[in-house]
Amino acid sequence: MIYRLIIFLVLNFGALALGGIFTSKGVSSIWYTSIAKAPWTPPGWVFGAAWTLIMICFTVYMAYAWPLIENKKLLLGLYVTQWILNVGWNPIFFYYHQVFAGLLTISALTALVGLMLFFYWTDMKLASILIVPYLIWLIIATSLNYFIYLKN
Repeated sequence: MIYRLIIFLVLNFGALALGGIFTSKGVSSIWYTSIAKAPWTPPGWVFGAAWTLIMICFTVYMAYAWPLIENKKLLLGLYVTQWILNVGWNPIFFYYHQVFAGLLTISALTALVGLMLFFYWTDMKLASILIVPYLIWLIIATSLNYFIYLKN
């Protein structure tokens, strides 16, 4: 279990680090500070705290799922796809300023995490709760992206 935790910690926080390369300058950029944002947009520090908690929970979820889920190919495929979508949203939105493409990306990511929650519910049982913070945060993030798409 420790080995799996370390692997998924490295992968998950690696995703955050890669995404952060594009996000850090993007949040303080003239483009982002000048666009209309949703009134429910949390302060900047909330994003870092939320993503840290989410990735810790998701790490434990994946480490727990790995020995339980028979179809490892599907589990790995879903995991890699969510990883790519998660990392990919940052440059799409913050670097290229493609708000609609970002909305499509984060919507796909939200749907995928929701699919993982419900698809593996039977195998994961109560451990499925560990992926719920990820899904809730993605729903919020998708609504923020959608607001920006509508108002800018």
